[in-house]
Amino acid sequence: MSLGLPAGRPVAQAASDPCRPVQYADSTFVVCTVDLQRYEVRLFWRGPDGEVLGSFDRLRGTPEGSRLAVAMNAGMYHEDRSPVGLYVENGKELKAANTRNGPGNFHLKPNGIFYVKGRQAGVLETGTYLKRRIRPDFATQSGPMLVIDGKIHPQFSEQSTSRKIRNGVGVKGQDTVVFAISEDPVTFSTFARLFRDELGCPNALFLDGSVSSLYAPSLERMDTLMPMGPIVGALRRRS
Repeated sequence: MSLGLPAGRPVAQAASDPCRPVQYADSTFVVCTVDLQRYEVRLFWRGPDGEVLGSFDRLRGTPEGSRLAVAMNAGMYHEDRSPVGLYVENGKELKAANTRNGPGNFHLKPNGIFYVKGRQAGVLETGTYLKRRIRPDFATQSGPMLVIDGKIHPQFSEQSTSRKIRNGVGVKGQDTVVFAISEDPVTFSTFARLFRDELGCPNALFLDGSVSSLYAPSLERMDTLMPMGPIVGALRRRS
């Protein structure tokens, strides 16, 4: 369910919001392009009280919430809302990388990791990320990869009939992060081609489907589908 913002909380000016609607392949998406020179991208899981945040509203109530420009769910999680794979927050690894085989989208390999280090970000296939021994400030693992070095995931088919609301993240260069969420149910193939062909991202990662949620204040949007696990947010940098 998508709700407007609660009364008493100001809506950011549209000019300062990174999100916009995009039409692609007969579907509608919301795309949020985040310049890391203007925004800090962080991951959030638990609040100051140690409890899982679980919602955009609770995240907005944290000390950093007033600077929040955009947020979305940040990868797959267990029933207790703990991350399925690697999770790094403020330089501390809270969950180790998951390289096991198994069922479901997370294990539709290659899967991958989105990470932020200072004012640079990246999306890498999990094995490549681990070999590079990156020490990020923030990182989340999910799967499958959508685009790997300019190529669509080899197991995606344009004839697929599996359509869901989906969200994901890609990078352009090292200092631009691109988040996208579909407004209509789409296939993996269409979602991957959006990132590669329309948004110009040579690497992109699927974050989740069906539970995909977005907070975009200038669009007066704050989804409240169900309690979330990790959340990724872009904060306006302090001047």
